Amino acid sequence: MSRDPHPRSPIPARPEPPGPADAGTPSSETPLLSVHAAVVFLAAVIIGLVMGGLMFLQDKSVPAAVAAGLVAAGGSVPVLHKLIG
Repeated sequence: MSRDPHPRSPIPARPEPPGPADAGTPSSETPLLSVHAAVVFLAAVIIGLVMGGLMFLQDKSVPAAVAAGLVAAGGSVPVLHKLIG
């Protein structure tokens, strides 16, 4: 009469619930942008689009509108960084 050296474990009555969807990603990973930086850049893009659109409506010149939009977006980043703190 030989005994089984590896006894089988009983099957659990309820299976384990699946983990969260991001369980496979390591927790030490940092995001590419912080929430603060994302809000600042998003607001700067909106300001640049509005200023570029207004400039286009005034002059009907695409290069002038693009230049105004870029200057407005670039100039608003430091101000927004200090305001949204």
